[in-house]
Parts: sequence; structure tokens; C-alpha cells
Amino acid sequence: MMTDLNKLTIAEARDALRKGDVTSVELTEACLAAVEGAGALNAFVHHTPEIARAQAAAADARIAKGDAPAMCGIPLGIKDLFCTKGVPSQAASRILQGFRPEYESTVTQNLFDAGAVMLGKLNMDEFAMGSSNETSCYGNAVNPWRRGNDEAALTPGGSSGGSASAVAADLCLGATGTDTGGSIRQPAAFTGITGIKPTYGRCSRWGIVAFASSLDQAGPMTKTVRDSAIMLGAMCGHDPKDSTSADIPVPDFEALLTGDIRGKVIGIPREYRMEGMPAEIEKLWSDGADMLRAAGAEIRDISLPHTKYALPAYYVIAPAEASSNLARYDGVRYGHRAKLSQGDGITEMYEKTRAEGFGSEVQRRVMVGTYVLSAGFYDAYYNRARRVRALIKRDFDEAFAAGVDAILTPATPSAAFGLGEMTDADPVQMYLNDVFTVTVNLAGLPGIAVPTGLDGKGLPLGLQLIGRPWEEGDLLNTAYALEQAAGFVAKPAKWW
Repeated sequence: MMTDLNKLTIAEARDALRKGDVTSVELTEACLAAVEGAGALNAFVHHTPEIARAQAAAADARIAKGDAPAMCGIPLGIKDLFCTKGVPSQAASRILQGFRPEYESTVTQNLFDAGAVMLGKLNMDEFAMGSSNETSCYGNAVNPWRRGNDEAALTPGGSSGGSASAVAADLCLGATGTDTGGSIRQPAAFTGITGIKPTYGRCSRWGIVAFASSLDQAGPMTKTVRDSAIMLGAMCGHDPKDSTSADIPVPDFEALLTGDIRGKVIGIPREYRMEGMPAEIEKLWSDGADMLRAAGAEIRDISLPHTKYALPAYYVIAPAEASSNLARYDGVRYGHRAKLSQGDGITEMYEKTRAEGFGSEVQRRVMVGTYVLSAGFYDAYYNRARRVRALIKRDFDEAFAAGVDAILTPATPSAAFGLGEMTDADPVQMYLNDVFTVTVNLAGLPGIAVPTGLDGKGLPLGLQLIGRPWEEGDLLNTAYALEQAAGFVAKPAKWW
């Protein structure tokens, strides 16, 4: 019997399952025990041990027959905005309290069809709105990492904070995340794990609670680049139920991991050198470029001139789409409904339900979004932001047309900060966390965060690689070369 089964990577577990050294039931029990003992992290918010045990037993039977795909028998955590049949799916909002979908999201269905095991649902920012997992109706998720011997609780990042915390703490072998402006990549960087946001349209959005429909994309959060390649392959695929899903074959991403990047051109965008960037991030970035150069890539300075408009454009477009998407939560058909007083009509029911059901960050974004879409401001804000978005995409298109294969940037402007440290500040301070990530969503490109070092306090720092559309395989291979060179193997010391 192998020990510490929950600490295995997906690739190691798959190989051990194939060899018969371990069963999915054993792996699943190890993870369930780890989840049980990690209440302090508040990563898992709905536990599904019965489902997990049944799926693990079925996976073992399938593996015994010898026709099991790579994800068969692998225990995962599922972010709370993936609709899972018969299991609470609240997107961390009070307004969806009691909602148990009668259907399965396409991504979770794809994973279950591949034999994956669901341990439970993971904490997140409410409706995926947040960069620190502090807007959740379940309370904060907590980063398993700490600053040296300091006991202050740190953010795991957001919105996929529970996913990041669970993977970093070895509660599961991988987790699903979603990324609208950095919600896979920023928490991955804050917790020392890998996270990839694929090209817009690569993963179906059907059955995923929507935040901003033109930006949202699901992806895997895992311990290694290889694991991301394996899990992404199982999540993707064309889905006729999602009009934005691309009918493009899914390659074997893992088979493309050669680590050979000789002759590749890596762009370094000068506009990402932000004022006040910590020296540690600056150094990490230049070290990353040196590692890729040593691996045989050509490093080229490039310009993405419209970068400076990305955050303002994002914080017009995303809330606008959110205000439209969140109009469906009205207390009529499902989820929370406010208690009404004598004489209250339908308008009062809507108002009271939404006031009680939506947290303050969601309310803020709905108000901003409704404002920028209103008659007098539509052109001034929303249409202008859409034009800026087209210019941002054009910057990337021109870089790729000039022969750039991937673009290297920091993933975050800092290491993980303390819970409560930013919440009382101006919300714009929190929004600045997305400065390196939102351009990728606005342009619909694939982006991956790879852990590459530790800061002076022992916290993980990550770099981001941005790839050409639909070339996740090539992007993962470049990330694999960076991962090999950086040799990041640090794990958080267990305190929970």
C-alpha cells in the first residue's frame, strides 16, 4: 500500500492505477480523509463522499477491464459554479441557496465520462466576482501557505480560491476553475500550483453559472503542467449546447510535452513593466526569460500598446455582462426568495430578494454594469470598451503575426496578501490584481500560470505564459520547459 496517496500528481496516480499498485477507492479515501482534516482552509463547501465512493468503485471496475482513459479514478474538487446534478450549486451566493440542478454541466459530464471522481464542491468568490475569495457566502477560503512563522491567514486568490487552496494542500489531485479576468491564473500563482485558461470556446460554458459570457472560460488547476495537460484534454471538446463552443479537434496535450522549445520566440511586453512593481516580481520575470533563453528560445521585446486600457475596459465589459446575466436571479423560479410583507407586489419581491441574496461586491458590479448599459451612457462606456477590446486583441494578433510563439509576463503584481488586508481599501486596489491577466480574457487567448519561485517571506510567485489561439499544446509545452528549468517543488508546511 502506498502512503500519502493524496499527495500524488494526476500523472503518478494514473500510472499507479494502471499498474494496479493502488485503487481509485484507496486514492479517494485518502483525499476524503485529507478534506475532512482541513476544515480550517474552508476550501470544500459541499461534501459528496457517497458520490465519490460510488464513482471510485466504478472507476476501479473500468480500470480492471483495461480501457480506462487517463482521468479514470482521479479524485477532483469541483468549483461551486459548475452545475452538478442533484448537488448544491450555488456559485457561493445566498441567492442560489437550496438550488440543486437537474442537469450536469458539460465540463463535469466530460470529466465523469472519463471516470473522474468528485469529492465535493469548492469555495469561490460570489458569482466569481473577486480576487481574494472574500466575497463568498461560505466565508473566506484560506491559503495553505504562510509568511514564514507568521500565523496571519492569507488569501488563496480568487475567484477560484477554494480550488487553488484544495490543490495546494493536497486535498484533491486536481480541481476545476473558471477564469473571467484571471480567476484561474491568479489563485494558481498565489498557491504555488499550475492553472491554465484555455482559448475562449475550447471548453463548453453550458451548465456553468455565468458571470461575463464573452470572457468566462473553464480550465484545470493542478499540481504540475503535465497534470494540466491531462485534465484539460478531458474537459474540452465541442458542445452543440454552447453556441460559443468551437468545433475544433482536441489534441493529446500530454503527448505534446517534449520540453523542447529550441527556436521558439518568446515575447516580453514592455507595457507590463508596471510602476511600483515589487523588485522580487521584476527579478522573477527576468529570471524566467533567462531560463527560456537557456532552453533555446529567442527572447524578444515586444509592444502591446493598448495594455494600459485593459483594466478599465474589462471593468466596463464584465459588469455590463454580469448585470445582464444576473437579472435572472429574481426569486421566482429557484433559489432564495425574500419573506414578503402584506401588500408587497412583484417589484418588492425582486428588490428584497436581490438585496438579501447578492453580496456587496456583486451589487456593486451589477450597478456599474447597469449604469454603463443605460441609454445615455451605452456609447460612452460600453461601446468604447468594446472598441478598446478589439484594439487589445489586435496588439496580440500583430505580435503573433510577427513570429512570436508565446508571451511571458508576471502572473500577479504581488505574492498572496493577508485576508482582510485589501477589503477595506478602495475596491479599485483589489481590481489591480488582474492587471496582468485580463488582457488574455479580452483577447480570448490561452494563458497559463506556472509557479517559478518564492518571495523573501517564503510565499510562491508565478509567471504567466500567453499563447496563440487554439495552440494550448504548444503553450503547455513552453510552460513545461519553464517548469523544468525553474524546478519549483516547494510545498506549504502543514498547520491546518
